Amino acid sequence: MNVNQRYPRPSYRITLNGTDITPRINGRLISLTLREQRGLEADQLDITLADHDGQLAIPPNGAELHVSFGWQDEGLIDKGSFTVDEVQHTGTPDQLTIRARSADMRGQLPGKRTQSWHDVTLGEIVNTIAGRNDLEPVVAAALNGIRIGHIDQTEESDLNFLTRLGERYDAIAAIKAGRMLFTVAGEGLTASGQSMPAITLTRRDGDQHRYSVTDRDAYDGVKAYWNDTRGAERKTVLAGSGDNAKQLRPTYATEADALAAARAEWQRIQRGLAEFELTLALGRADLLPETPLTLAGYKPQIDATEWLVSEVTHSLSDGGFGTQVKCEVSSSNN
Repeated sequence: MNVNQRYPRPSYRITLNGTDITPRINGRLISLTLREQRGLEADQLDITLADHDGQLAIPPNGAELHVSFGWQDEGLIDKGSFTVDEVQHTGTPDQLTIRARSADMRGQLPGKRTQSWHDVTLGEIVNTIAGRNDLEPVVAAALNGIRIGHIDQTEESDLNFLTRLGERYDAIAAIKAGRMLFTVAGEGLTASGQSMPAITLTRRDGDQHRYSVTDRDAYDGVKAYWNDTRGAERKTVLAGSGDNAKQLRPTYATEADALAAARAEWQRIQRGLAEFELTLALGRADLLPETPLTLAGYKPQIDATEWLVSEVTHSLSDGGFGTQVKCEVSSSNN
């Protein structure tokens, strides 16, 4: 059998400010590493190139890289645009290292705002913020109609405000391809607003793995407090049971706000009860944060758990392509 048939070959395409530079760097690529994170955390791209002949130009900070990669016989997967924010040239041997972060997250939603939101739905808030930042809103149906009695945005950027809303309702805010996504954690959406397709990986797909379980201080619930202005007293709500409940520090304006915060924190605690890390010797460019993942061929407890990808690191060179995946327990298990 031909060697090229037995061993798949990695492939990539990189453009710099719209110009395809792939032919210029073929044979020079020492490593390409892409760390993809969930929500509004910026993805990080690191490219190291051989400059033994001194022919490589140093790209300016702020230049835009667009990257696609995968396997030659399966086609490339578009990984998006990245803004160069750090460059190093070292020697000898001479090497050029370029660090860039996801362009979608940088410079978006700038400036601090002060605004009071009263008797609005989550969907209306996201629609308003998306509109004033020239983005198309995509809000999960489970979140769209949640009504908020009152919340203040005081000297706070839209980015921070969205992140705070996400924490309160256990939601993931993200900006992808000109769209503002606001989705339930564990129910990730693609940039087009479609549900993230589930992926199954078997023991044969993995090269190394690590499974860990923790009791997270054995919390069995979460308490939150709210002010009952009519009764002039502070009241308590509970998510889970109360034998050893974690207590949230803020005091919320309404019972509904307190219960939403308690439920969100309880779901986060449950998702963190077990973790799974997997290294794939044959990389999967289609694995993304928030991808639902099913495992087969491991221990019964591992296979029976519905997992959620929380972070992905792709590593590519002219000689190989591997992927490391970090997972947490999906909310659908709870």
